[in-house]
Amino acid sequence: MDQAIIIEKGIFIVVIFAITMLFAMYETLAERKIAAWLQDRIGPNRAGKGGILQPLADGLKLFSKEEFFPNTPNKFLFIVGPAISMSTALMTSAVIPWGDKLHIFGRDVILQATDIDVAMLYVFGVLSVGVYGIMIGGWASNNKFSLMSAMRASSQMISYEVAMGLALIALIMMTESLSLREIAEGQHGWRWNILYQPVGFLIFLVCSFAETNRTPFDLAECEAELIGGYHTEYSSMKMGFYLFAEYASMFISSTILAVLYFGAYNYPGMDWMAENAGANVANIIGIFVLFGKICAFIFLYMWVRWTVPRFRYDQLMKLGWKMLIPLAIANIIITGIVILLSDGKL
Repeated sequence: MDQAIIIEKGIFIVVIFAITMLFAMYETLAERKIAAWLQDRIGPNRAGKGGILQPLADGLKLFSKEEFFPNTPNKFLFIVGPAISMSTALMTSAVIPWGDKLHIFGRDVILQATDIDVAMLYVFGVLSVGVYGIMIGGWASNNKFSLMSAMRASSQMISYEVAMGLALIALIMMTESLSLREIAEGQHGWRWNILYQPVGFLIFLVCSFAETNRTPFDLAECEAELIGGYHTEYSSMKMGFYLFAEYASMFISSTILAVLYFGAYNYPGMDWMAENAGANVANIIGIFVLFGKICAFIFLYMWVRWTVPRFRYDQLMKLGWKMLIPLAIANIIITGIVILLSDGKL
């Protein structure tokens, strides 16, 4: 392999890792600020100007807390749990196209760690492994509340992954590709998939809330019933890994939503900008456009948290199995009929 490609990909991976961690840090501040705004409060404003250093203060607090191990025979698994959650949250970003290629130093730099033909299968595979981090952590905690929380989280994530996968099938039928880069390139200009798959998008969005354990589907962490949920027995940075994994997952989930349904880095007038200001300028603007869409979805996650009440567990499972899955199957059938009609085969 060309040494320049190895260096290029290595630098890109480090940059994406840093951006993901930075987003995860400041999502905690954004969540508290948005909650304060919606509830007519001030929010954190002591650490730095406007509370800008609050995430650093929270991080230092987690580092300085005592490492605590419960009375469990599975100390190794107790450590492995948060590590799995954190790893799977970060691994998903490898196949995401963060922008169109840039021409730098006489070579084309592709803004994607790796482009594989089955990128969406990779994403679902990694997300499926993520449930083990929660399940192992809850079981190894030797705490009945934590175990109950882990069981809730695993059954919830499995049931909603079925509906999410079915919603994605309709999109794949339309785009005829599993590659995220090809899906992004197929939405050039205003040809965003949200215009053709609005029902699939709504199903995918609801399932994303359940996948990231966010309100109104945060049954795994509801304080009123399960104290702190699957990470009740965790302290210091092991608990920090679980918290970071949730916010990193929210960032990656928002990115996937933007790439699949909202045009990724594409925006109206991109061709005109490339002709008049150059391809690099147009593609750099596209990167900022993608991150703008990501921030809009993150705001939506936080807005819903402080607006919609938590579902009961039976309501959550009923929504997944009895409503979203049949709706996703109906969407697949309708999409197939429309595709056949447009091709003149029906």
